[in-house]
Amino acid sequence: MHESAETLLEDGMNLLAEGRAGEAATSFRAAIGADESCIEAHHGLIRALRDSAQLEQSIAAALALTALTPDDPLAHTALSISLQTAGHVPEAEAAAGRARILEWKRELAAPHEEL
Repeated sequence: MHESAETLLEDGMNLLAEGRAGEAATSFRAAIGADESCIEAHHGLIRALRDSAQLEQSIAAALALTALTPDDPLAHTALSISLQTAGHVPEAEAAAGRARILEWKRELAAPHEEL
C-alpha cells in the first residue's frame, strides 16, 4: 500500500524541520510521485534540495514548478532564490522580476474595497 501524497508531504516537512534535508527531498519526491499537483511538495522539494546544497537540482525542481504553475508568483520566487543561492544573479533577478509582475497582475485583478 502506497502512502498518500498528504502523508508524504507531512513527513517531508517534519524531516526538513529536523534539518534532515536529504531525507526530506526523498519524501517530497515521493509525494510528487503520488500526486503531481501537490504544489506544497514541489516547494518543499525545492527547499530541501537547496538546504542540502544540491543547487542545480533545486533550480531544476523550481523550473518544473514554474512550468506546472506559470502564473504563480511564489513559484518564480522559489526559482529566484535557488538561482541566487547558486550564484546565477542575472537569472535570479529576472525570475524575481517575473514574480513581482505576476503579483501586480493578481493585485490589479482582485476586487478592491472602497475606503
